[in-house]
Amino acid sequence: MGDVVNLKRFKKRNEREASAKQADANRARFGRTKAERALDEQAKDRAGNLLDQHRIDGGDAS
Repeated sequence: MGDVVNLKRFKKRNEREASAKQADANRARFGRTKAERALDEQAKDRAGNLLDQHRIDGGDAS
């Protein structure tokens, strides 16, 4: 037989773990310096410009 488990504790522990995962994701997403955000913005712009340079503008391209 298995051990008796308090479901309320189990539920609360799962909610805390899910909250901790969300907090980690938010820290990674929003917890950056202004310089890091500017660097990411420059990289995104550079990638977009590079992609636009390889665009074929013609009637055949769809």
